[in-house]
Amino acid sequence: MAKNENRLKEAPKDTVKQGWVNRLSPDFAWPYLQLMRADRPIGTWLLLWPGLWSLALANHSIDASWPITLKLMALFTLGAFIMRGAGCVVNDLADRKYDALVARTKGRPLPSGRVSVLQALIFLACLCLIGLVILLQFNDFTIWLGIASLALVVIYPFMKRITYWPQLMLGFTFNWGALMGWSAITGSLAWPAIMLYAAGIFWTLGYDTIYAHQDKEDDALIGVKSTALKLMENTPKWLLFFYGAMLLLLAGAGYMTAIGPAYYIGLWAVSIHCLWQIKSLTMHDSDNCLRLFRSNHPLGLILFISILGGHYI
Repeated sequence: MAKNENRLKEAPKDTVKQGWVNRLSPDFAWPYLQLMRADRPIGTWLLLWPGLWSLALANHSIDASWPITLKLMALFTLGAFIMRGAGCVVNDLADRKYDALVARTKGRPLPSGRVSVLQALIFLACLCLIGLVILLQFNDFTIWLGIASLALVVIYPFMKRITYWPQLMLGFTFNWGALMGWSAITGSLAWPAIMLYAAGIFWTLGYDTIYAHQDKEDDALIGVKSTALKLMENTPKWLLFFYGAMLLLLAGAGYMTAIGPAYYIGLWAVSIHCLWQIKSLTMHDSDNCLRLFRSNHPLGLILFISILGGHYI
Protein backbone atom coordinates (compact mmCIF):
# COMPACT_ATOMS: atom_id res chain seq x y z
CA MET A 1 0.00 0.00 0.00
CA ALA A 2 2.80 2.39 0.93
CA LYS A 3 4.59 1.57 -2.32
CA ASN A 4 1.49 2.42 -4.34
CA GLU A 5 1.03 5.70 -2.47
CA ASN A 6 4.65 6.68 -3.20
CA ARG A 7 4.20 5.78 -6.85
CA LEU A 8 1.08 7.90 -7.13
CA LYS A 9 2.99 10.85 -5.69
CA GLU A 10 5.85 10.40 -8.17
CA ALA A 11 3.74 9.52 -11.20
CA PRO A 12 3.23 12.21 -13.88
CA LYS A 13 -0.14 13.93 -14.11
CA ASP A 14 -0.90 12.36 -17.47
CA THR A 15 -0.55 8.80 -16.20
CA VAL A 16 -3.49 6.54 -15.32
CA LYS A 17 -3.23 6.79 -11.55
CA GLN A 18 -5.04 3.57 -10.71
CA GLY A 19 -3.93 1.71 -13.85
CA TRP A 20 -2.13 -1.61 -13.79
CA VAL A 21 1.30 -0.04 -14.36
CA ASN A 22 1.16 1.96 -11.13
CA ARG A 23 -0.50 -0.78 -9.09
CA LEU A 24 1.00 -4.06 -10.29
CA SER A 25 4.27 -3.58 -12.18
CA PRO A 26 7.53 -4.56 -10.44
CA ASP A 27 9.76 -1.72 -9.28
CA PHE A 28 12.46 -2.27 -11.92
CA ALA A 29 9.90 -2.14 -14.77
CA TRP A 30 7.66 0.65 -13.47
CA PRO A 31 9.42 3.71 -14.97
CA TYR A 32 10.06 1.95 -18.29
CA LEU A 33 6.41 0.93 -18.67
CA GLN A 34 5.51 4.57 -18.01
CA LEU A 35 8.12 5.67 -20.52
CA MET A 36 6.49 3.54 -23.25
CA ARG A 37 2.97 4.66 -22.13
CA ALA A 38 1.88 1.10 -21.35
CA ASP A 39 -0.64 2.57 -18.91
CA ARG A 40 -2.32 4.54 -21.72
CA PRO A 41 -3.29 2.15 -24.54
CA ILE A 42 -5.15 4.79 -26.57
CA GLY A 43 -1.97 5.58 -28.52
CA THR A 44 -1.50 1.92 -29.39
CA TRP A 45 -5.09 1.69 -30.63
CA LEU A 46 -4.75 4.81 -32.77
CA LEU A 47 -1.57 3.37 -34.30
CA LEU A 48 -3.14 -0.07 -34.76
CA TRP A 49 -6.51 0.76 -36.31
CA PRO A 50 -5.25 1.92 -39.74
CA GLY A 51 -3.31 -1.33 -40.06
CA LEU A 52 -6.32 -3.45 -39.12
CA TRP A 53 -8.56 -1.46 -41.50
CA SER A 54 -6.08 -2.07 -44.31
CA LEU A 55 -5.70 -5.78 -43.58
CA ALA A 56 -9.47 -6.25 -43.60
CA LEU A 57 -9.96 -4.17 -46.76
CA ALA A 58 -7.13 -5.95 -48.59
CA ASN A 59 -8.56 -9.29 -47.52
CA HIS A 60 -11.89 -8.27 -49.07
CA SER A 61 -10.17 -7.00 -52.23
CA ILE A 62 -8.42 -10.27 -53.09
CA ASP A 63 -10.47 -12.68 -50.92
CA ALA A 64 -7.41 -13.78 -48.97
CA SER A 65 -7.38 -16.61 -46.46
CA TRP A 66 -8.81 -15.46 -43.12
CA PRO A 67 -6.47 -17.65 -41.01
CA ILE A 68 -3.50 -15.89 -42.61
CA THR A 69 -5.18 -12.50 -42.14
CA LEU A 70 -5.85 -13.22 -38.44
CA LYS A 71 -2.19 -14.16 -37.97
CA LEU A 72 -1.16 -10.87 -39.58
CA MET A 73 -3.59 -8.98 -37.34
CA ALA A 74 -1.99 -10.56 -34.27
CA LEU A 75 1.47 -9.52 -35.49
CA PHE A 76 0.22 -5.98 -36.20
CA THR A 77 -1.27 -5.77 -32.69
CA LEU A 78 1.96 -6.80 -30.99
CA GLY A 79 3.99 -4.60 -33.33
CA ALA A 80 1.78 -1.58 -32.64
CA PHE A 81 2.27 -1.97 -28.88
CA ILE A 82 6.05 -2.30 -29.18
CA MET A 83 6.64 0.40 -31.79
CA ARG A 84 4.27 2.88 -30.19
CA GLY A 85 6.34 2.38 -27.04
CA ALA A 86 9.54 2.94 -29.00
CA GLY A 87 8.07 6.09 -30.54
CA CYS A 88 7.19 7.42 -27.09
CA VAL A 89 10.78 6.87 -25.94
CA VAL A 90 12.11 8.74 -28.98
CA ASN A 91 9.62 11.54 -28.37
CA ASP A 92 10.50 11.83 -24.68
CA LEU A 93 14.23 11.83 -25.39
CA ALA A 94 13.76 14.71 -27.82
CA ASP A 95 11.33 16.62 -25.58
CA ARG A 96 12.71 15.95 -22.10
CA LYS A 97 13.73 19.59 -21.53
CA TYR A 98 10.38 20.89 -22.76
CA ASP A 99 8.46 18.28 -20.75
CA ALA A 100 10.18 19.49 -17.59
CA LEU A 101 8.50 22.89 -18.10
CA VAL A 102 4.95 21.58 -18.60
CA ALA A 103 2.83 20.69 -15.56
CA ARG A 104 1.20 17.70 -17.27
CA THR A 105 4.48 16.09 -18.32
CA LYS A 106 7.19 17.14 -15.86
CA GLY A 107 6.69 13.97 -13.81
CA ARG A 108 7.49 11.66 -16.74
CA PRO A 109 10.42 9.28 -16.20
CA LEU A 110 13.01 11.24 -18.21
CA PRO A 111 12.38 14.85 -17.07
CA SER A 112 11.90 13.65 -13.48
CA GLY A 113 15.21 11.76 -13.53
CA ARG A 114 13.73 8.35 -12.72
CA VAL A 115 15.22 7.09 -16.02
CA SER A 116 18.53 8.40 -17.38
CA VAL A 117 19.17 9.18 -21.05
CA LEU A 118 21.50 6.17 -21.32
CA GLN A 119 18.93 3.85 -19.77
CA ALA A 120 16.26 5.19 -22.15
CA LEU A 121 18.52 4.57 -25.16
CA ILE A 122 19.22 0.99 -24.07
CA PHE A 123 15.49 0.41 -23.54
CA LEU A 124 14.78 1.91 -26.97
CA ALA A 125 17.29 -0.46 -28.56
CA CYS A 126 15.55 -3.43 -26.93
CA LEU A 127 12.13 -2.32 -28.17
CA CYS A 128 13.47 -1.81 -31.69
CA LEU A 129 15.03 -5.28 -31.65
CA ILE A 130 11.69 -6.83 -30.70
CA GLY A 131 10.04 -4.74 -33.40
CA LEU A 132 12.55 -6.03 -35.95
CA VAL A 133 11.82 -9.63 -35.04
CA ILE A 134 8.10 -8.97 -35.61
CA LEU A 135 8.77 -7.12 -38.88
CA LEU A 136 10.78 -10.03 -40.26
CA GLN A 137 7.65 -12.20 -40.16
CA PHE A 138 6.22 -10.28 -43.15
CA ASN A 139 6.98 -10.42 -46.88
CA ASP A 140 10.01 -8.56 -48.28
CA PHE A 141 8.06 -5.58 -49.61
CA THR A 142 6.41 -5.01 -46.22
CA ILE A 143 9.74 -5.35 -44.42
CA TRP A 144 11.27 -2.55 -46.49
CA LEU A 145 8.12 -0.49 -46.08
CA GLY A 146 8.40 -0.89 -42.31
CA ILE A 147 12.07 0.12 -42.32
CA ALA A 148 11.19 3.24 -44.32
CA SER A 149 8.78 4.34 -41.58
CA LEU A 150 11.64 4.71 -39.08
CA ALA A 151 12.64 8.02 -40.69
CA LEU A 152 9.21 9.43 -39.84
CA VAL A 153 9.47 8.16 -36.25
CA VAL A 154 12.76 10.01 -35.77
CA ILE A 155 11.70 13.23 -37.53
CA TYR A 156 8.29 13.71 -35.90
CA PRO A 157 9.40 14.80 -32.36
CA PHE A 158 11.33 17.74 -33.77
CA MET A 159 8.56 19.11 -36.00
CA LYS A 160 6.81 20.99 -33.19
CA ARG A 161 9.88 23.21 -32.95
CA ILE A 162 9.76 24.36 -36.56
CA THR A 163 6.13 24.22 -37.75
CA TYR A 164 2.60 24.78 -36.46
CA TRP A 165 1.64 21.54 -38.24
CA PRO A 166 3.46 18.76 -36.35
CA GLN A 167 0.14 16.89 -36.33
CA LEU A 168 0.56 16.43 -40.08
CA MET A 169 3.86 14.63 -39.55
CA LEU A 170 2.22 12.55 -36.82
CA GLY A 171 -0.43 11.62 -39.38
CA PHE A 172 2.23 10.46 -41.84
CA THR A 173 3.82 8.39 -39.06
CA PHE A 174 0.84 6.95 -37.21
CA ASN A 175 -1.03 5.79 -40.32
CA TRP A 176 1.84 3.99 -42.02
CA GLY A 177 0.15 0.75 -41.03
CA ALA A 178 -2.51 1.46 -43.67
CA LEU A 179 0.19 0.91 -46.30
CA MET A 180 1.81 -2.02 -44.51
CA GLY A 181 -1.47 -3.83 -43.94
CA TRP A 182 -2.28 -3.82 -47.64
CA SER A 183 1.22 -4.88 -48.64
CA ALA A 184 1.26 -7.65 -46.02
CA ILE A 185 -1.75 -9.23 -47.76
CA THR A 186 -1.00 -8.44 -51.42
CA GLY A 187 2.80 -7.92 -51.53
CA SER A 188 2.35 -4.51 -53.19
CA LEU A 189 0.49 -1.21 -52.89
CA ALA A 190 -2.65 0.00 -54.67
CA TRP A 191 -4.87 3.07 -54.71
CA PRO A 192 -7.27 1.85 -51.99
CA ALA A 193 -4.33 1.58 -49.58
CA ILE A 194 -3.08 5.04 -50.50
CA MET A 195 -6.57 6.50 -50.03
CA LEU A 196 -6.88 4.73 -46.68
CA TYR A 197 -3.50 6.17 -45.67
CA ALA A 198 -4.57 9.68 -46.67
CA ALA A 199 -7.85 9.25 -44.78
CA GLY A 200 -5.88 8.28 -41.68
CA ILE A 201 -3.71 11.40 -41.99
CA PHE A 202 -6.80 13.64 -41.94
CA TRP A 203 -8.17 11.61 -39.02
CA THR A 204 -4.96 12.23 -37.07
CA LEU A 205 -5.05 15.94 -37.90
CA GLY A 206 -8.47 16.00 -36.28
CA TYR A 207 -7.95 14.00 -33.12
CA ASP A 208 -4.45 15.29 -32.36
CA THR A 209 -5.52 18.91 -32.80
CA ILE A 210 -8.15 18.24 -30.13
CA TYR A 211 -5.46 16.64 -27.95
CA ALA A 212 -3.08 19.58 -28.44
CA HIS A 213 -5.62 22.02 -26.99
CA GLN A 214 -4.77 20.56 -23.56
CA ASP A 215 -1.28 22.08 -23.63
CA LYS A 216 -1.67 25.21 -25.75
CA GLU A 217 -0.97 27.67 -22.93
CA ASP A 218 2.21 25.87 -21.85
CA ASP A 219 3.24 25.33 -25.48
CA ALA A 220 2.90 29.05 -26.21
CA LEU A 221 5.05 29.93 -23.18
CA ILE A 222 7.91 27.57 -24.03
CA GLY A 223 7.80 28.14 -27.80
CA VAL A 224 6.41 24.80 -28.96
CA LYS A 225 4.06 24.88 -31.95
CA SER A 226 0.87 22.93 -32.71
CA THR A 227 -2.25 23.08 -34.84
CA ALA A 228 -4.17 24.01 -31.68
CA LEU A 229 -2.14 27.24 -31.46
CA LYS A 230 -2.41 27.82 -35.20
CA LEU A 231 -6.15 27.27 -35.52
CA MET A 232 -7.35 28.42 -32.07
CA GLU A 233 -11.04 29.43 -32.23
CA ASN A 234 -11.28 28.26 -35.85
CA THR A 235 -10.60 24.68 -34.75
CA PRO A 236 -14.22 23.42 -35.17
CA LYS A 237 -14.30 24.61 -38.81
CA TRP A 238 -11.00 22.87 -39.52
CA LEU A 239 -12.17 19.70 -37.77
CA LEU A 240 -15.14 19.69 -40.13
CA PHE A 241 -12.70 19.84 -43.05
CA PHE A 242 -10.34 17.20 -41.62
CA TYR A 243 -13.07 14.71 -40.81
CA GLY A 244 -14.97 15.47 -44.02
CA ALA A 245 -11.87 14.72 -46.11
CA MET A 246 -11.33 11.54 -44.11
CA LEU A 247 -14.86 10.32 -44.83
CA LEU A 248 -14.62 11.08 -48.57
CA LEU A 249 -11.34 9.18 -48.85
CA LEU A 250 -12.74 6.24 -46.88
CA ALA A 251 -15.73 6.15 -49.22
CA GLY A 252 -13.36 6.20 -52.20
CA ALA A 253 -11.28 3.34 -50.81
CA GLY A 254 -14.43 1.28 -50.29
CA TYR A 255 -15.70 2.04 -53.80
CA MET A 256 -12.41 0.96 -55.38
CA THR A 257 -12.59 -2.41 -53.63
CA ALA A 258 -16.29 -2.93 -54.51
CA ILE A 259 -17.19 -3.39 -50.86
CA GLY A 260 -20.78 -4.07 -49.82
CA PRO A 261 -23.36 -1.49 -48.68
CA ALA A 262 -22.92 -2.28 -44.97
CA TYR A 263 -19.60 -0.47 -45.17
CA TYR A 264 -21.29 2.78 -46.16
CA ILE A 265 -23.84 2.40 -43.39
CA GLY A 266 -20.85 2.16 -41.06
CA LEU A 267 -19.38 5.32 -42.59
CA TRP A 268 -22.62 7.09 -41.75
CA ALA A 269 -22.13 6.05 -38.12
CA VAL A 270 -18.53 7.30 -38.27
CA SER A 271 -19.71 10.65 -39.63
CA ILE A 272 -22.19 11.02 -36.76
CA HIS A 273 -19.38 10.29 -34.31
CA CYS A 274 -17.20 12.96 -35.95
CA LEU A 275 -19.98 15.54 -35.80
CA TRP A 276 -20.52 14.69 -32.13
CA GLN A 277 -16.83 15.35 -31.46
CA ILE A 278 -16.97 18.74 -33.15
CA LYS A 279 -20.21 19.76 -31.45
CA SER A 280 -19.01 18.58 -28.02
CA LEU A 281 -15.59 20.23 -28.16
CA THR A 282 -14.81 22.74 -25.42
CA MET A 283 -11.33 23.90 -26.38
CA HIS A 284 -10.46 25.47 -23.02
CA ASP A 285 -11.46 22.38 -21.01
CA SER A 286 -8.58 19.89 -20.85
CA ASP A 287 -10.75 17.06 -19.54
CA ASN A 288 -13.18 17.56 -22.41
CA CYS A 289 -10.34 17.52 -24.97
CA LEU A 290 -8.88 14.32 -23.50
CA ARG A 291 -12.29 12.61 -23.46
CA LEU A 292 -12.94 13.46 -27.11
CA PHE A 293 -9.44 12.42 -28.10
CA ARG A 294 -9.93 9.02 -26.46
CA SER A 295 -13.29 8.62 -28.20
CA ASN A 296 -11.41 8.00 -31.45
CA HIS A 297 -10.71 4.45 -30.32
CA PRO A 298 -14.39 3.45 -30.68
CA LEU A 299 -14.45 5.39 -33.97
CA GLY A 300 -11.67 3.12 -35.22
CA LEU A 301 -13.61 0.07 -34.04
CA ILE A 302 -16.79 1.23 -35.81
CA LEU A 303 -14.89 1.57 -39.08
CA PHE A 304 -13.25 -1.85 -38.67
CA ILE A 305 -16.64 -3.49 -38.08
CA SER A 306 -17.96 -1.58 -41.11
CA ILE A 307 -15.29 -3.12 -43.34
CA LEU A 308 -16.11 -6.59 -42.06
CA GLY A 309 -19.81 -5.90 -42.60
CA GLY A 310 -19.16 -4.68 -46.13
CA HIS A 311 -17.20 -7.87 -46.82
CA TYR A 312 -19.85 -10.30 -45.60
CA ILE A 313 -23.06 -8.41 -46.45
